[in-house]
Amino acid sequence: MKLSSPAPASLPPHANPEMQAVLDQLAALKGKPIETLEPREARKQPTPADAVRTLMKARDLKPEEVGAVQHRSIPGPDGKIPLRIYTPRGDGPFPVIVYFHGGGFVIADLDAYDATPRALCRAVDAVVVSVRYRQGPEHRFPAAHDDAFSAYAWVADHAADLKGDSSRLALVGESAGGNLAISVAMAVRDGDLPAPLYQVLVYPVVDNDRSTPSYQVNAHAQPLNAAMMQWFFAHEANPGDEDDPRLVPLRSDLANLPPTTLVTAEIDPLHSAGEAFARRLQEFGVTVNYLHYTGVTHEFFGMGAVLPTAREAVATVAADLRAALASA
Repeated sequence: MKLSSPAPASLPPHANPEMQAVLDQLAALKGKPIETLEPREARKQPTPADAVRTLMKARDLKPEEVGAVQHRSIPGPDGKIPLRIYTPRGDGPFPVIVYFHGGGFVIADLDAYDATPRALCRAVDAVVVSVRYRQGPEHRFPAAHDDAFSAYAWVADHAADLKGDSSRLALVGESAGGNLAISVAMAVRDGDLPAPLYQVLVYPVVDNDRSTPSYQVNAHAQPLNAAMMQWFFAHEANPGDEDDPRLVPLRSDLANLPPTTLVTAEIDPLHSAGEAFARRLQEFGVTVNYLHYTGVTHEFFGMGAVLPTAREAVATVAADLRAALASA
């Protein structure tokens, strides 16, 4: 897909009505500003997923059903790695998506990011393995990246046990999870594990430059703003880590990475870097489908229950994944 930059903006963009309803509900939950808190307190604050669940309850809406959801733990570099495995109805073998949630490497968990794996399990007819990696500041970089790679390696080796097909693997990540997906793809490229056939990066963290146009216009946006991103990096990275290619893959060698769908949101400090990353992938010869959605914020992708734009984005991503993961 040809990339085209959003028009320059001097004023913060406006949320569409459905997105604004989520933002209003999030404000009504009266969370404290993340960037003013210690991590343990920040993890207790209401999330956009909580706002969506509140709206769903008011509208008598239920989470998307899948064939089965199971929890298990696998060996990791420093203790167990919890997984949540979403399986379609039927016998398989199904393609397998390894999914990494967001949260700036510091907050959020499998519950906060339950909606996207459910939606992809149904829409792609794939097993989705959601990974609960270690977080900073208790476990600073590269703990999350090490866990992400270990989880992918385990899934590649045990796909058949999950009704999956190890020859049809994909990576999906949101926000910080998008960064982890990229790091896994780069590590697999340079190693001997089965390569993912596709990756989906949803508003991924790809750089730490806070001078980009989208950082400027969305400096005070919700649910993600410039101060929060600075807070996240401060709690994840040690001095000297800030320019590690795993944390800032925009500046890395991107040759021979899998075909990619990259999603950005208009009301998001990360969207300028996300678009730049899509362009850079193309410069390295990677096939890219770049999708930019206006009127929505960071975190919109998992809000399909109440947000039509999210349903549109998930449907497009799912079509790309289905095509890439189709049986040979």
